[in-house]
Amino acid sequence: MADPIRQDTLFVALARPQMFAGVTYTFFVINLIVAVELFLIFRSPWVLAAAVVFHGVGMIVCLNEPRFFDLWLTRVRNCPRVRNHSYWRCNSYRP
Repeated sequence: MADPIRQDTLFVALARPQMFAGVTYTFFVINLIVAVELFLIFRSPWVLAAAVVFHGVGMIVCLNEPRFFDLWLTRVRNCPRVRNHSYWRCNSYRP
């Protein structure tokens, strides 16, 4: 007789990044700093409305993959455009 499959409980709080208001803490801080700086420059409440909309987009993205922004930043940092990108239509990892 076959042994049953062993199951271990995964604590999601240990596997997910730190979240605040539905987005990762890094995204929240960057969104907050950019919104405050733009508000101080333009002195318009539309900047705050745009920050709320941008936060909503971040919440939707973080529902599927919580580390989306961290993965994107890593990709941008480690995969620069190569000189012949227009010909090959691809990037290369930095050696």
